[in-house]
Amino acid sequence: MSSRVCSLLVAGEHIMGIMDASAVENCTVVTDFILLGLSGRRDVQQGLFVLFLLVYGITVIANLGMILLIRMDPRLHTPMYYFLSNLSFTDVCYSSSVSPKMLADFLSQQKKIAYNLCAVQMFFFVTFGDVECVILSVMAYDRYVAICNPLLYTTAMSGRVCTQLVATVYIQSLVYSAIFTYCTIRLSFCNSKIINHFLCDFPPLLALSTSDTTINEIVMFSYSSCVLGFSIVTVFLSYSYIINTILRMKSAKGRHKAFSTCASHLTTVTMFYGTLVFMYLHPSSSHSMDTDKVASVFYTVVIPMLNPLIYSLKNKDVKAALKKAVGTRLCSD
Repeated sequence: MSSRVCSLLVAGEHIMGIMDASAVENCTVVTDFILLGLSGRRDVQQGLFVLFLLVYGITVIANLGMILLIRMDPRLHTPMYYFLSNLSFTDVCYSSSVSPKMLADFLSQQKKIAYNLCAVQMFFFVTFGDVECVILSVMAYDRYVAICNPLLYTTAMSGRVCTQLVATVYIQSLVYSAIFTYCTIRLSFCNSKIINHFLCDFPPLLALSTSDTTINEIVMFSYSSCVLGFSIVTVFLSYSYIINTILRMKSAKGRHKAFSTCASHLTTVTMFYGTLVFMYLHPSSSHSMDTDKVASVFYTVVIPMLNPLIYSLKNKDVKAALKKAVGTRLCSD
């Protein structure tokens, strides 16, 4: 009886091995993915094309204009505006990693993206998203030093220090994005190649994969939590000291000036971090993929457009430089 049971167990293991091997053989290599996009209705897609083309155009023009304005005006050659110019550059690249493909898909019947291009989009999308997240915290630290330790500002935020901070931000973002993109593209995609999104992002690709994605999910959640947590804590501590210092100022003019230099940054931080917290640190079971798409549109397309507009409207130095540039242009004409 026992020998018969052993024979059945061996036979079962053999059959399972054959089935696993067959499953691997039947898994065709994915050469492209299909992006479902924001809507399947043709009339809605045409309207969205016009809207997002306008948004993308404003994003590129406004951010490149901000970079040019900072370079042209000597009054803006300070650490604060050096970081702002890098934020504008990041916004252009961040939006450009998503918007051109999304706009093209609005006008096409088959929203295909090649496997390699999907990996490239994912790499740059994550890189510049991470850069933006961290550089906002660096800008908060810059405001902290300027307001709380003004006598040490020139030394603490020298040109060399600023360059090193920005270089560190870009390097760590590139390394993380390269590692996680490599780990993601090594996953198997056998059952489907339809991505319920308008871009190649980690969460929908992990949901689509037939491989065990536990390690990928742990790494993504852990790293995202660390970067976002570090950035939020840095911003919170910086502004806690800033507010405390401002409230102790005797001059009402000094308090107003200090608050005005922080207003633009606080608005940007609230929008960007708030959306990221909702998107990546919220349990996926508690909201739909459509909600994720709306959140993704906001922080990849809308916020990069709003950032230069917020700084132009709320920042006194930028408004003065813009008026000077426009006035000089009109006089020359």
